Amino acid sequence: MDQQLRWELSQIDGTVPFRASENHRHHTWAKTYHSFPELYIQPYTSEEIRKIVNLARRCRRRLVIVGCGHSPSDLTCTSSWMVNLDHYNKILKVDRDSKVVVMQAGIRLYDLISQLSGYDLAMPNLGSIDNQSIAGAFATATHGSSTRHGILSQSVLSLKIMLANGHEVICSSEQNKDLFRAALVSLGALGIITEVTFQAMPVFSLQWSQSLHPLKEIIAEWEHGLWTETEFTRIWWLPYKQKAVKWRGDKTDRDICPPPSNRWTGALGFHTYHILLYISTWFPGILPFLESFVLNVQYGFKHDGDHTSAVQGGQAGLLMNCLYSQFVNEWAIPLEKGPEALTRLSAWLLGDDEQARIPYDLDGIYVHAPIEVRVTDTSTNPGPRPYLDNTVPDGPTLYLNATLYRPYNTDPPCRKRYYEAFEWLMKELGGRPHWAKNFSTVTKEEFRIMYPHMDDWLRVRSEVDPDGVFVGDWHRRHLLPDAEGTTILPLEERMAKTEPAKTGGGLNWFGQLPVKFVSPHSSEESFDMLHEVEAEKSGVLHDR
Repeated sequence: MDQQLRWELSQIDGTVPFRASENHRHHTWAKTYHSFPELYIQPYTSEEIRKIVNLARRCRRRLVIVGCGHSPSDLTCTSSWMVNLDHYNKILKVDRDSKVVVMQAGIRLYDLISQLSGYDLAMPNLGSIDNQSIAGAFATATHGSSTRHGILSQSVLSLKIMLANGHEVICSSEQNKDLFRAALVSLGALGIITEVTFQAMPVFSLQWSQSLHPLKEIIAEWEHGLWTETEFTRIWWLPYKQKAVKWRGDKTDRDICPPPSNRWTGALGFHTYHILLYISTWFPGILPFLESFVLNVQYGFKHDGDHTSAVQGGQAGLLMNCLYSQFVNEWAIPLEKGPEALTRLSAWLLGDDEQARIPYDLDGIYVHAPIEVRVTDTSTNPGPRPYLDNTVPDGPTLYLNATLYRPYNTDPPCRKRYYEAFEWLMKELGGRPHWAKNFSTVTKEEFRIMYPHMDDWLRVRSEVDPDGVFVGDWHRRHLLPDAEGTTILPLEERMAKTEPAKTGGGLNWFGQLPVKFVSPHSSEESFDMLHEVEAEKSGVLHDR
């Protein structure tokens, strides 16, 4: 353990544990990135979290908060200190009448769902997976697929955040509103979210059906009830076959009836498809023919009109098996732009340059299926809108997710050009990328145009963490102003290098903290701003 850290530990309350381990290897769920934090810390109490923050400040270390690492980007990579809140995961209070739930921020969604069911409660909405922590899910603008629901943070009523000065502060629509709007999509750059007050709803079952259709039929139905006839709707699009699987679900009182299965939907289909995807790395021309296999293995479909149905617990019915390691590049565009997006991207993948109007060469490009199509609507939400909300503010939002599998952790050869073409089209249609995904071509100038409130988010971030305790290379590359010389924040971590990982595929990521220098907001001054103020009642920010 670092000598300075040993000395600092000797100077503070030894009754509060500091649960740190060395030699931890962190990787994203998809094993796209690996990093090697100096310390891996798992606190159990708010006092322990405060101790971590204070020690990091004194030892001049950056803090990175990580849950399941489901984002395939390098957002959670660090060579500094990594904090995991898996043991800070209790439900603290449940009001059965108002259905308001208070919980510690490290609770994983699957655990939250399970515990809520004991109170006959449920989350109103859910994305495709339930591995994330509650804080990690809304901090990256996670969403489901329903025009009757927005992003997950729409159900958050208030937050507690441990700021870089070691004080825990409450924020909500009525208290520290600017901080609340910034923290609802914080990207881990404001502080450690410690507590979440959440609006739940009565537990429900979900009756769903899915069916196979020609793509032209889906487009014809686009503005005629496709997205509004049921509470939940999503599409899986197979571009080479010009087909789409339409999935629809509604709440129901019917008895549970599990989805049908066959030998291909189990281990046999899983491993066979995995092997075929691996072969396609060297022979990508087989990918169009694999779409028929996908329909059989994942959905059990062969012909238009084939369908399946089930009744499941509401949360289970909304989940999806991600199958294998993958890159994901998802963008939000106005819902009315959907038919144009599908038509032009489909034309590009099929070699019709005239209809596609995408200035990238297709030659040799074959992509994986399906492409996921989902929807949300935050425009009717009366609550504060997060500064970095990527949805359309004045209508429904469509999400297109271009997934590329990494069979046996092997990168597909089409990734660079496919994602360049895909992102070019999304930007032309007024899109914004999902924060936790693998976008690559968006500049800071483009982000500022996409997000009119970017300056507000940056202002709040600077006010609550002036020395950059929670700032990493990802934030600097995409959001923070270009730094030259001593304008780099004192505790900001920059990427030193990446290199191919010898095991597990992907890249090993190595960071480096900048050389120490005196900040214009010195550590002792900036972090003691609220020393005399009771944290829970403090007015950290002046609402504007």
